[in-house]
Amino acid sequence: MGDKEDPSNIQSAAFALREARRSKRPIPPITQTYGIRGLEISYEIAKINHSERLQTGSKEIGKKIGLTSKSVQTQLGVDQPDFGTLFSDMEYLDLDEVPTSKLLQPKIEAEVAFILARPIQGSIPSYGEFLNSILYALPALEIVDSAILDWKIQLEDTVSDNASCGLFVLGNQPVSLGNLDLAGVGMSLRKNGKIESLGSGAACLNNPLRAAYWLAKNLIERGQGMKEGEIILSGALGPMVPIQIGDSLDAEIKGLGRVSCTMV
Repeated sequence: MGDKEDPSNIQSAAFALREARRSKRPIPPITQTYGIRGLEISYEIAKINHSERLQTGSKEIGKKIGLTSKSVQTQLGVDQPDFGTLFSDMEYLDLDEVPTSKLLQPKIEAEVAFILARPIQGSIPSYGEFLNSILYALPALEIVDSAILDWKIQLEDTVSDNASCGLFVLGNQPVSLGNLDLAGVGMSLRKNGKIESLGSGAACLNNPLRAAYWLAKNLIERGQGMKEGEIILSGALGPMVPIQIGDSLDAEIKGLGRVSCTMV
């Protein structure tokens, strides 16, 4: 159907995704049920549900980047990442208990988070200008979650579903970029004391900073931006791991430290 999607299909798809998350009942892919095709249509569906979320009192506090792994891009037949919005009711901190009642089909990834020192707005920043806008980095856990049954997603499904964003956990200690080699940092993610995922900064679009810069440019091109103090989750450093109630999660990213949580 492409760019001239039936407006009723767009609204119906947005409602179906919203209802799936409210009822905690995953739905079949909207690409099949509603014939949703095209990246811009998918971002439009996500925007509808963003507006609904803001009306319930939630606050927008940042962005997450998805599809930063080349292997995942190849799997979905795309050549670029996607992005979703982080809201205030998604945020948890190191050592917090995280409620599984908010989630449908959760999986967890270890990532580098960036905090902005100044807004990104107006014209596309140079790489130097972008680096100057980052205040510090933190280790983070992103709990990805799909409203699509069994994670059988195409690009349009995940973009429409806010880039499959669920919740996230930030580490306590901010670290200046300084001499950090973010492409070379190693990552280990443990579930209940056992290593379940290994990776490095290079797995995230070759460098988490490059992933975050992609986001900054993409937002400006779309007439959007980011505010001082907002968070960027830059993308997974290794394979995602399925999780459930009772799991204890702990990730270490060399040079940034550790971040952990318990699913309750």
